[in-house]
Amino acid sequence: MAWVYLFLAGIFEVVWSTAMKESHGFTRLIPSIITAVFMLLSVILLAISMKTLPLGTSYTIWVGIGAIGAFILGVTMFGESLSPLRVTAVLLIFAGVILLKVATKE
Repeated sequence: MAWVYLFLAGIFEVVWSTAMKESHGFTRLIPSIITAVFMLLSVILLAISMKTLPLGTSYTIWVGIGAIGAFILGVTMFGESLSPLRVTAVLLIFAGVILLKVATKE
């Protein structure tokens, strides 16, 4: 169950980081509220997953999911560049996340 919590924590990180971008420096109310709520939920789920998963694994995977998700939404929603070097960097992050999952015994 810890892996499910960790995955959801990572997805919620993508939600709050995207809402933060949409808040325009916390000058827009609804995106600012979404940022705060999903940030709190994300950290709570991360903490729950850390009850059984190692710190290094859980934190790194949480950040990795957030980074990959933010990259995908940055490209699709905000028109950020999709250069071969950026794609390679994200694929390396993805490979690291998968390797950590495989290497970690719960």
